[in-house]
Amino acid sequence: MRPSATRPSEEGEFPLKKKILAVILSAALIGAVIFGILYLKQVSDYKDNIASITFAAIDLTAVSDGTYIGKYDAGMISAKVQVTVEDHAIREIKLLEHKNDRGAPAESILDHMVQEQKTDVDAVTGATNSSKVLRKAVENALAMGMEDASGS
Repeated sequence: MRPSATRPSEEGEFPLKKKILAVILSAALIGAVIFGILYLKQVSDYKDNIASITFAAIDLTAVSDGTYIGKYDAGMISAKVQVTVEDHAIREIKLLEHKNDRGAPAESILDHMVQEQKTDVDAVTGATNSSKVLRKAVENALAMGMEDASGS
């Protein structure tokens, strides 16, 4: 008589496969929950950053001629601009970087700032947060020119 091959029964294999699947699904669920919590925290921090943006009045007569870089990062939206000032007037604003979701339409406020010679321009409807971040980046650039003018 031939010895029988030792082979685990199919009944013994099924519970092992079930356990492995349960571990994988549990790990995936835990990962998804952690990701969700981190994402919600990021969104909350972003909303707080946007809500806390304040704007200072910029007196262009106090800004030295030159080209200045300004940036602002609110988390999910950030911007970096280059502002050129000549004869105490904004001559040009170049957008160097703009990380946004649907805020690209806000980039038009840069032209409005040059036309109106001020940073206090209306936000673009539907892109209010990007408008705020762009305004703050320009303000930060002009503030660098005010430091130059004061000799700091």
